[in-house]
Amino acid sequence: MDISLRLRDPIAPQLVAALRQAIIVSEIRPGEALSEKEIAGRFGVSRQPVREAFIKLSEAGLVQILPSRGTFVMKISMREVANARFVREAVECSLARAASRLINPDGVARLRRLIAEQAAAAGRGDYSGFTVLDEAFHQAIAEIVDCDYAGKVVESARAQTDRVRYLSLPGTSPIPLLITQHNAIVDAIETGDSDMAATAMRIHLREILNALPRIAAEHPDLFADEELPAHTRALRQP
Repeated sequence: MDISLRLRDPIAPQLVAALRQAIIVSEIRPGEALSEKEIAGRFGVSRQPVREAFIKLSEAGLVQILPSRGTFVMKISMREVANARFVREAVECSLARAASRLINPDGVARLRRLIAEQAAAAGRGDYSGFTVLDEAFHQAIAEIVDCDYAGKVVESARAQTDRVRYLSLPGTSPIPLLITQHNAIVDAIETGDSDMAATAMRIHLREILNALPRIAAEHPDLFADEELPAHTRALRQP
């Protein structure tokens, strides 16, 4: 958990961000116990903001707080990942449509810059950095549309999907493919083609459906033993 806390900012949200990223990149493994004392000592804070961070992570479905037993990182739920992807598709395809009507040259330049930074991170083998830049790309589209609530919904859903996304890198979901998909989204948004923007976003967000079963089979210790929900099984039918 390599993060420095900024003293001028609220501590608990910074702890949430640090712990969330550590869970997403499997630095803190599913099933692992989280110690209030250890984390408070590591960041040089009291236990109160650590407790607040645990509650937020619990609400995001990343940790489980068991009274008198402790706090544990939850195993990855295939069902929750699939449900989160379903919500992301509904919201982000609409965002892509709206962005195609509202985009300006500055917005295009920002999205292109983020894609270039993703490619640079991939070139360094910095997969954790790539996931951060991937999140920034999707949040930038929400900001172009000027819909804060949609951005928060996407951020919340990513807590589940990003765990699988990170495990899929660089093999099951090759980064060049993801970058190509990002470019296709921006190309459609830039030309004002709302239908193509939504389609490009849908293709991109469904990529995880190809990775999910394989990743679960490769890392059975990290996943809860659950079936995919009906809406996802239907998508995977030939």
